[in-house]
Formats: sequence, structure tokens, C-alpha cells
Amino acid sequence: MNVLLLGASGRIGTRIANELLNRGHAVTGVSRSGAVDGVDDPDFSAVAGDATDADQIARLAAGHDAVASALGPSDESPEVLVEMLDAVIDGMDRASVDRLVWTGGAGILNVGPDTRLIDSPEFPDEWKPVASAAIEAYGLLEDADDLRWTYVAPAALIEPGERTGEFRTALGELVSDEDGESRISMEDFAIAFANELESGDAVHEQLAVGY
Repeated sequence: MNVLLLGASGRIGTRIANELLNRGHAVTGVSRSGAVDGVDDPDFSAVAGDATDADQIARLAAGHDAVASALGPSDESPEVLVEMLDAVIDGMDRASVDRLVWTGGAGILNVGPDTRLIDSPEFPDEWKPVASAAIEAYGLLEDADDLRWTYVAPAALIEPGERTGEFRTALGELVSDEDGESRISMEDFAIAFANELESGDAVHEQLAVGY
């Protein structure tokens, strides 16, 4: 598979790139600067691109089998996430690429009947602006009927760690362990992300990942 990876220079992006490359896929990694550290493979190419520019997305996506995204907003401007997804959807349509796997946030996931994580008392206030932007962006995906999209959401806590290959997935529900902790390593998240990109088992779904 020939994959265009947006946000390739971030901590999650580099891990997704390496996971896909290790499986034999070709990856074009996009970052604002055009530089991606931590990825060294003959099937990888790094390019500069602005994920808020639909014209650039259309040009970069052309000829690829799928678009993968590890894009994330800064804390200072979380609303840019909506702008980016809008541009990605538009650009992919112009490029006639219809498979998108998008790294979302855990805030949208259900933790009980009619209760999302963002609405739970334990959800930190400082995380709410970014989580709210991710949920608003998800609304754009719901309307993108022509795209075979999947929204892959990590556990409540995602951080660098080990690549164990041992994790669980769920549709639309936060994954927590028997102690109520919800966490996942970036390495194992990358495995789940690549699995879904390859299989397409959760098209038009929120795919949650955790231990």
C-alpha cells in the first residue's frame, strides 16, 4: 500500500510510519518543515505540506492508496484541527482517494450510557479545548459519506512505551483495564492503527484502543 501520512514528524506519527514501513508499505511523510526524524527506510520519503491547505492535500494525496493522519493541534489553537480535517476531506476528494484513517481523541468515547469521557467528572478541564475541537472535527467525518474513514482513538492516557502487541479495541467505548485505568503506549497504538488501515474492519466507526 502507498500511504500518505500527515503529521509524520510527531511522536505518534513517527511510530505509525515505522510500523507501516516494517509491514512493507511505502510511506510519504508530511510535516510543515519537510523534515521527519526517527524514520530511516528506502520506502519512506519526507515532504513539506500544510494540512490546512486543501490544494496541497490534493496534490500530495494523488497516486496514494490511502491517507493516514497523526495530526494534532497545539494547545494554543485547538480549533485548527477542524480546519485541517476540512482541508483533508476536500483534498482527498479532489485526488480521488477515498480511504482515511484519522487519529482522534479519547474525549468522544463513551464511558457509560449516554456519557462521553469529556463529560465525566474526572476529565481534566485543561484537556477540554483540544477534546472539544476533536469532537467538532469528528462531525465533519460523519458527513463525509464518500470517504471510507475510520476514527482511531487512543486510551485516556497515551505515552511512549513498549511495543507489546497486546491490547484491546472497542467501537465507540473507552477501553480500560480491570482497575479502571485507560492507557496505551504509542507503539501499540501504532500497531492498532496500522491493523485498521490494512483491514478496513471499522469503516465509519470510532475505533478505541487500550490495554
